[in-house]
Amino acid sequence: MRTLLGDAEELNSRVEEIVRRLDLSELQRSVDSLEKEATEPGFWDNSDNAQARMRKLAAVRSELKTWTDLSSNVASTVELFALAVEEGDESLGEQLATDLAKFSKSVESLEFELQLSGEYDSRSAILYVKQGAGGVDAQDWAEILVRMYTRWAERRGFHAEVLDQTPGDEAGIKSATIKIDGKYAYGYLRSERGVHRLVRLSPFDADHRRHTSFALVEVLPEADETEQVKINPDDLRVDVFRASGNGGQNVQKNSTAIRVTHLPTNIVVAVQNERSQAQNREVAMRILLSRLVDLDMQQKAEERAALKGEHVSAEFGRQVRSYVQHPYQMVKDHRTDFQTGDAQAVLDGDLDDILKSYLSSQVESASASSEVGAN
Repeated sequence: MRTLLGDAEELNSRVEEIVRRLDLSELQRSVDSLEKEATEPGFWDNSDNAQARMRKLAAVRSELKTWTDLSSNVASTVELFALAVEEGDESLGEQLATDLAKFSKSVESLEFELQLSGEYDSRSAILYVKQGAGGVDAQDWAEILVRMYTRWAERRGFHAEVLDQTPGDEAGIKSATIKIDGKYAYGYLRSERGVHRLVRLSPFDADHRRHTSFALVEVLPEADETEQVKINPDDLRVDVFRASGNGGQNVQKNSTAIRVTHLPTNIVVAVQNERSQAQNREVAMRILLSRLVDLDMQQKAEERAALKGEHVSAEFGRQVRSYVQHPYQMVKDHRTDFQTGDAQAVLDGDLDDILKSYLSSQVESASASSEVGAN
């Protein structure tokens, strides 16, 4: 038990250091200020700004409560461990060991999220998955990826919603747009942008030969009306058409599907998932705004890189990860060389280690770049 007491004391020191850096008293002042602002006359006159301020209040309040509770729980665990050691209470020690493991996992996850400091990292995410080369196998592969991200979301307690989906000709899907609601969903998933490659024995080949399939993944931050990026209705062309099902057959008599083209950027968003034209239009406009915010982020990143004399690689269109199911089992991220032999677990949504390996490498790269710039 003395070893576990030492582990608890070490964890408590880590939490105390994080709490000092976060400055919980400053967070409390932010909460008090935002709560006072929300009670002032005229606060809701600008509803978009008011909603943005209320979201910020909820986020700061949540962060304050999380670290206040965790700090208190870990400190109490240390005190109880010391008591268990002093009295030789093995039963209490076993119970505290379980609590310590739970708190250690929470601290590790929260420490990592503190590194996700991008402007949109704390937002929900919109994922667009599209079949690449590989025919019906690629359409099946696109559907497998959607299931993988959905299961990852469920594991984290996030909510996944299919905003739009185009069925494949024989199996799978041609494309799908899904929204994943959860704190830091975009921060975690932005590493998924690019080409994903699958190698397996094709279930659609009568000779059971090995096939290679590709799918494209885009990741966008969820946007809202408070963004600096605005959409001018005069810049849009809106077309309506009938929703289609498997094999391209029409599934509705009325033209409810929507295709929105943003003329200045030539970005096209098509949605046919909802039953009414108005609902499809609303979803299409949400996706378009997210695409424009993402485009704005990329342009700003390129401008910053140009000032520093750096190069920003375009992940979309670049092969980022391979999933091999035959002749051996392996998933490998080509950017970090991270790999695991349990391909099925990854496809079942066990993505955290892969996501963290890439995001940690990005943080280290940014730190190294900052040090070079400072010198």
